[in-house]
Amino acid sequence: MTSDLDFGPAFTTSAGRRAGLSRRDLDSDMFERPFTGLRAVRTADSDETDPEASREERRQRMIVRRALQYSVYMAEREFFSHTTAAVLWSLPLPWLETDIIHVSVCAPDRAPRGRGVRGHQLAGHAVALRRHPEHRVALSSPAATWALLGTALRHPYDLVAVADAALRVDRVAGPHGSVVAPALASLAQLEAAIPFKRKGVVALREAVTRARPGVASRPETWMRLTLVDAGLAEPETDVDVYTDAGTFIGCVDLAYPALKIAIEYEGDHHRTDKAQWDRDIEKHDALVRAGWRVIRVTARMLFCEPGRLVALTRGAIRAAR
Repeated sequence: MTSDLDFGPAFTTSAGRRAGLSRRDLDSDMFERPFTGLRAVRTADSDETDPEASREERRQRMIVRRALQYSVYMAEREFFSHTTAAVLWSLPLPWLETDIIHVSVCAPDRAPRGRGVRGHQLAGHAVALRRHPEHRVALSSPAATWALLGTALRHPYDLVAVADAALRVDRVAGPHGSVVAPALASLAQLEAAIPFKRKGVVALREAVTRARPGVASRPETWMRLTLVDAGLAEPETDVDVYTDAGTFIGCVDLAYPALKIAIEYEGDHHRTDKAQWDRDIEKHDALVRAGWRVIRVTARMLFCEPGRLVALTRGAIRAAR
């Protein structure tokens, strides 16, 4: 095998033979076998082994890699859907089952079958298709992907979190901020994607009424809904904070601006990224100097002890009035 051969993300065994590889080469440890009839060059420095990445990030990278590998011999009318499409669109999921990818077709075509693939046959009128702007593969649109997750996501907050992510406009915070990336979907598109008859329709209809733009992560959705369901007023999302003199302090996850209460989620990257950690400390110190109360929320507090979050927020509201 010559080292300058470009096999892309994967190649068929027949293409490998035409390129001069023997059967022994194709079956050697230099290649992995992601799907039947496909080979991919095995790399030691793969993104999935990045020690800096979390287990979930590595799993997401694996799903993207598997999808791109499968796309090499994807049939013309096949497209990625369900959790695979969600990962490709960077929509937040609470879990990823395995490296199995979801591939769909519209009726009357038959759902694909094979090792590592979960096939689906969908009604053509129930799903809108897009071509991914970066990966150039066919997949369900962000709104349609959200609707397909109606029965897959067990907790209603997670269905709202996916809708929040689809509605989010990525922006640079501050007085001179600008839009970095537009929303993946509009509220109207999410509403239109809800099927008339399908299991999970009630959950989808409820979730779309609770979705809000400006939410940057799944934990932020959970914080907001936890507070609202505890009877507290709904906090604002993605709030730019200024001093009384008009100096920009920073953007906070959730806030009650009139009461000068900020609620910030401390994700793991805040702890492991030193630059992020330093910025967080500076921002929180500036908020306190400006008279704000900052409630810092950990994963344990949010997902295991939500009563603590509610109690701290309720106490801060009472103290501010």
